[in-house]
Amino acid sequence: MADSSDSVSIDMEALSLGGQEHLVETTYGPVCVAVCGDPDKPALITYPDIALNYMFCFQGLLFCPEASSLLLHNFCIYHISPLGHELGAPLISVDTPLLSADDLADQIVEVLNFFGLGAVMCMGVTAGAYILTLFAMKYRQRVLGLILVSPLCQAPSWSEWLCNKVMSNLLYYYGTCGVVKELLIKRYFSKEVRGNGQLPESDIVQECRRLLCERQSTNVWRFLEAINGRGDLSEGLRKLQCRTLIFIGENSAYHSEAVHMTTKLDRRYGALVEVQGSGSLVSEEQPQAMVIPMEYFLMGYGLYRPTQSVSPRSPLSPTRISPELLSPENMGLKLKPIKTRLAL
Repeated sequence: MADSSDSVSIDMEALSLGGQEHLVETTYGPVCVAVCGDPDKPALITYPDIALNYMFCFQGLLFCPEASSLLLHNFCIYHISPLGHELGAPLISVDTPLLSADDLADQIVEVLNFFGLGAVMCMGVTAGAYILTLFAMKYRQRVLGLILVSPLCQAPSWSEWLCNKVMSNLLYYYGTCGVVKELLIKRYFSKEVRGNGQLPESDIVQECRRLLCERQSTNVWRFLEAINGRGDLSEGLRKLQCRTLIFIGENSAYHSEAVHMTTKLDRRYGALVEVQGSGSLVSEEQPQAMVIPMEYFLMGYGLYRPTQSVSPRSPLSPTRISPELLSPENMGLKLKPIKTRLAL
């Protein structure tokens, strides 16, 4: 990758591999972190959804030229994999104690300390978005901003809890069977890409199926148990002082959850972008829809596209974001397939 502040060269093969992987020992067990980019740049950490890893959750976004140039020009990306979710992960013993969502949030602090990182930008998808939001609430001084895709913030509803419990039991006793795969595919994607009797599954869904076959089922079960036992963060969101950009697919099962979260955030710091025709995994299904909102969001921190003559090492300062940057007009209201909702 180039060091120039005016351009960035992207090695797509290296990018697809996520850069250099580190196994970080923490109080809660080892966690795999893939580092991509120049470590002298500001840090962006990512956290994927259940049963996925960084290569599937964020590869589509980083393979989008506009998004990759924006992110890799300004950040060194630290992809954190949930315990046992990295490629080739060994089976975690059933005797190993289960971790809670709080444990996973606390684990992130140890990862940051290992790499000598201070305050970081965060990007998470669904379950990963919940963990990063919890982390931001517990360690406010370590988070500069949140970019959340189809986030969770409330305790599971009865229907979600029951569905997760069924999936959890199947994972534990039968592994990643057909029913589990179907439930997860439905969780991630819209009907349009899942296919039907007339239309075949899209390539992205087929690739996801192959990935799920490679998962260690009990490792996935552990992460699912942590998320199914999560608490409600709603009351603490108002005190969250970092800027938050939320993306939600129009057809996501967690649409109401994202809208609820937006209403609980301080309106000065939060923005919601609804992506039409997408499911929950916007970063893979419609990554191009994330580019313009992210660009305006990051401009408030003094971070720009490579065409701008601004150093990627510019200090991040959340106070530099003006409310106008999060207005519907500046967030791409008139650009399909994005429609932005700030006031509900």
